[in-house]
Amino acid sequence: MGMGDLMVLFRRAEELSLLGKLIEGCAEGNSGLLLIEGAVGCGKSEFLETVAVNSEKHGALVLRGMATAAERRHPLGVLRQLTADAPPGALPPLPPSPAEAGRVGAMRQFAAAVRELSATAPVVICVDDLHHVDELSGRYLLQLARGTREAKVLLALTESVHEHGDDPLLRTELLRLPHFSRLRLERFTPDAVRAMLPDRSDAETARLHRASGGNPLLLRALLQDPGTRPGEAYAQAVLACLHRCGPATTGLTEAIAVLDPLAAVPHVARLAGTTEPAAARARSALEDAGLLTRERGFCHPAARAAVLDRMEPDARRALHREAALLARAAGAPDTVVAAQLLAARHTGEDWALSVLRAAADQHAADAEPDTASELLGLAHEACADDTVRAELGVRLAVVTGRTDPAGAERHLAGPLAALGAGRLGARALGPLARVLAAQGRVDESTEVLERLAAGEGRHPGAERRHGDIPGDDPLDGLSAFPQWGAAGRRPAGAPGHHLGRVVRGAVHPAALWALPAEADEGAAAQAAELFLRGATLAEGMIEPAVQALRTLLFLDGAERAVPWCETLTGQAAERGATGWQAVFAGLLAEARLRLGDLSGAAETAEDALRVVPARGGGVQLCGLMATLVRARTAMGQPEAAAAVLSRPVPERLTGSVHGLAYLRARGHYALSTSRFHAALGDFLDIGRHMKRWGLDRPRVLPWRADAAEALLRLGETQQADRFLADQLTTRDAGDPWVRGMTLRLRASLREPKERQAMLTKAVDDLHRSGDNYELARAMSDFGQVLRVLGEPARAAMVNRRAWHVAKECGAQALCVKILPGHSGEAPQEASAAEAPHADLVASLSESEKRVALLAVHGHTNREIAQKLYITVSTVEQHLTRVYRKLEIPGRQALPVDFHLGVAEFI
Repeated sequence: MGMGDLMVLFRRAEELSLLGKLIEGCAEGNSGLLLIEGAVGCGKSEFLETVAVNSEKHGALVLRGMATAAERRHPLGVLRQLTADAPPGALPPLPPSPAEAGRVGAMRQFAAAVRELSATAPVVICVDDLHHVDELSGRYLLQLARGTREAKVLLALTESVHEHGDDPLLRTELLRLPHFSRLRLERFTPDAVRAMLPDRSDAETARLHRASGGNPLLLRALLQDPGTRPGEAYAQAVLACLHRCGPATTGLTEAIAVLDPLAAVPHVARLAGTTEPAAARARSALEDAGLLTRERGFCHPAARAAVLDRMEPDARRALHREAALLARAAGAPDTVVAAQLLAARHTGEDWALSVLRAAADQHAADAEPDTASELLGLAHEACADDTVRAELGVRLAVVTGRTDPAGAERHLAGPLAALGAGRLGARALGPLARVLAAQGRVDESTEVLERLAAGEGRHPGAERRHGDIPGDDPLDGLSAFPQWGAAGRRPAGAPGHHLGRVVRGAVHPAALWALPAEADEGAAAQAAELFLRGATLAEGMIEPAVQALRTLLFLDGAERAVPWCETLTGQAAERGATGWQAVFAGLLAEARLRLGDLSGAAETAEDALRVVPARGGGVQLCGLMATLVRARTAMGQPEAAAAVLSRPVPERLTGSVHGLAYLRARGHYALSTSRFHAALGDFLDIGRHMKRWGLDRPRVLPWRADAAEALLRLGETQQADRFLADQLTTRDAGDPWVRGMTLRLRASLREPKERQAMLTKAVDDLHRSGDNYELARAMSDFGQVLRVLGEPARAAMVNRRAWHVAKECGAQALCVKILPGHSGEAPQEASAAEAPHADLVASLSESEKRVALLAVHGHTNREIAQKLYITVSTVEQHLTRVYRKLEIPGRQALPVDFHLGVAEFI
């Protein structure tokens, strides 16, 4: 017995009991008439075969026949099968013509022959699909049922509950016979499926029941498909069920599949061109078979797809077009009408574009960007008006940006081309400028706003649509801090104030990427964090969240920004918003790079680039690429950096804030490969753009320090010093990260003694900044100057510490520079057995910790005394107690990884 037989007979105890009684009664001389009913796929044929097999086991002679729709017009088709199944000569030959066969005498003769045959052994006649039996065979079967009532004859028939034969009297007459029995095969309940599959979880059996509707045929197919997920076997089982329902039901099913949520009986009847009773019968048959449910349509989307995929493409599009008209006339939601237009690829109606746009906005709001993009794409293809077409392109860019930043930028190519050709209406200018500004494309956004300024405002009579921003400012709502963005409206001294005339009262695009010019930067960082606490990921909230994160990162430090970046990156990933994920991951990678976590920054950037579609670069992705290049360059992996730089980039990249980050990364790579002039050119380009935009903040892009480093390599020391001195006059000169990098480079221009003092300050500043990579560079320079000053022991301690810091960062090239020729293993230090236990370190007082940490960094006792405002004698006493508590012999044995918060000793 195969899987199908076992499944059909599962929990059929009552049905099998009835069958057993009929077979036993037949053997005892009691005739039987059994009608097996059920919806398609519920196992009627398999149960009929069970009747045959069990009868044969009891010594019965079984005659089998199967009716088909194709043979319904062939007289005596089923009867010929029964005759052929009997022993040779046991039954009389059938009359040669239908007229002769239709005589009552011929029928009685056949019944008498069957009755005589049953005298030697019970005779069981099994006929499948009675509703397809030809009329003449049906009359013979009726005569058999009447004429063998006292014989050992069992007549077993199957019939669909929703289809009946051409002869309405046949079934009626059978029902009237006293030995008639009816058996109804139902679909499996959820409990039955759970009991049938005891090794599966409740969740899985519930899923299998929903996908199959409890239909045994569909359930069996599901179990055959890989992973028990609807596949080829499932699709074929669906089509088999439809085929067995007959051609009329198949056509109606296609109408139901096309209409889907609108598949009410009147709509189905109208679309299929049939009557409502016929449509109702078809729907009832499909519901009884488990293919349809009243609540959710098809039992599984794959069932509907199987029906649609089988249709001829042209016929299917035509049906979808008619369904769109029907849905529109019925007042269906725009999303339903638009789905039909999309399936038909039809935009010929006057109302088609407005419906597609409205439906796209709804899908975008429901976090379904792919569907929204498809609808907007169809509208965009069909639109002939340049301005409307540009609006659609801009809207496409916004929706696509959720999952594909580069794809979003490609959608703006058309509107920008129309702008360049002078074919873009004023109504499209504001939305275009807004998206460009959000993407960081400052120059292009400014050009659009200048064009809009010529007309000073919205196009007369322009219709306001979803995504339009109230008021006169096209960029309103992009900033988390409108009070800061308002600085962009000031006539001078503000971001981008001199770039040209923009819309009156509007924020300049550059202002959205500026750090707040507030006197209390701590308050600005707190405001940014407060905004992030209440932020949710949704269209229109990404740009303000990015601004808040940048404010937190550059004003309050990377360490505080990292958790927020991680949270937002994770939330975007959970929503499947890969474009937003890449944006937040780019900030996370930058924050990790600012902490000196080169490996973490590289991995974050690479992961983000992997999740977005790989169809060429884009302006926003170049920011990610820049972080990756800088990390790989600092790690001493120029080949990996070069591979990233070889990827294509947009033409107007440097007109964006992300392009400036890319220039800096390319400049760092050029420095590492001794192309100093090329590096200098990139750094100076950054400076020109930042000054022009009013965004010159070294905390964000310290281009002067970068240019100075290139000039130092070229031997242009005076020019390098001028750049560094200029950086120390900027607003960010007091920032520990900016000041520490600047002092490190300026120290190289001073005599050893002054260089030592400057590097001491640089190490302190960079330690406070949290950037371990820049700290390791400064400590490396400090170790070198100590050696020059004749303090080799102290230099060795500093270099040992610098090597460990660089190693933790993943800066292999810097490790080699610090200790040339040294292997990848840690330099010689106290053995593990000699290293102090954490409990011993914890036993130190706060004063002892401060002194010990400064000693680890190579400071002399006198320098420690000056920094902590204590006497040299006090320093010596603290160190003596430290050595005793840590159980170490002296200064050289202080642990390399000894650490303490910078604020505690500076």
